[in-house]
Amino acid sequence: MGGLSVPRATAPIGTADGLTDDSEVDNGPETRSWRLDAEAHGQRLDKVLAGLVPEFSRSHLQTLLAAGEVTLDGAASTVASRKVKVGQQLSITLVPPAEARAFTPQAMVLDVLYEDAHLLVLHKPAGLVVHPAAGNWSGTLLNGLLARDANAARLPRAGIVHRLDKDTSGLMVVGRSLEAVTALIRDMAARDIRRRYLALVHGDAGREPFTIDAPVGRDPVARVRMAVTPGGKAARTDVFPVAYRGGISAVRCALHTGRTHQIRVHLASRGHVLVADAVYGGKPALGMQRQALHAAELELAHPVSRELLRFEAPPPDDFTKAWGAVVPA
Repeated sequence: MGGLSVPRATAPIGTADGLTDDSEVDNGPETRSWRLDAEAHGQRLDKVLAGLVPEFSRSHLQTLLAAGEVTLDGAASTVASRKVKVGQQLSITLVPPAEARAFTPQAMVLDVLYEDAHLLVLHKPAGLVVHPAAGNWSGTLLNGLLARDANAARLPRAGIVHRLDKDTSGLMVVGRSLEAVTALIRDMAARDIRRRYLALVHGDAGREPFTIDAPVGRDPVARVRMAVTPGGKAARTDVFPVAYRGGISAVRCALHTGRTHQIRVHLASRGHVLVADAVYGGKPALGMQRQALHAAELELAHPVSRELLRFEAPPPDDFTKAWGAVVPA
């Protein structure tokens, strides 16, 4: 700390034990307090904090400063460059960074269609993020799985072996034992798990089935998107047109691979962007305000017994109404 010793600390104000042994009580963020000594006098506030709370990054301490979580003599201090004085009472409430909540249990209602000791099949609603990532460190399906089953914490990604995009609804399979997770990943790689989707796209997709066999990788220009690109991973989607009306086609899709945004990218590459898929230029239509994609069917061998399992899930109301506007009853 460039000659600055860690100031002597009074007893911390508040507690920070987190969960009790029975995990029923959470005391919330810890607050720590110190009476600053002569060696701290004249130093920048952010530098003092970095020495006192080395377990937090400087960037997160800056965030806490800006949020008013740091006080000097009881008054919030948000200026990182402020010089502190001997005798001042410095306090900070250690609100953990968002990333710290990524793998914590969070109770949520899950629409479970099948469950046994090894396997769970659920219907994911549109709007639910599957796995924590930047911008969505909590409130994800993974958090819900951790709350639902304590054993999930001992499994890679809480047993999640594939994902659906946030705004895609439909069927997902989750492993509940290490044996099942291993087998499901193997079956995914061998393309033995069959997944079929419903989609609404802009433009006339024709009347005959067709296959899109084109590699998918990160878009070299817009990194938040994927694209058909020579350096991407092999990807294949079978497309079965169902109906066309008013500039919108209803199609069924079968995945042979599971690349990120695969159906969205493949159809967009053929000029058929998904309805309301803002990332790839799809405009809202037929009441759809999120990408018109639903994972409707799932077929797999049970990862342990190898019994053949088949599941179907009806689309949510917004998709059902939009689909009905294109496909004759």
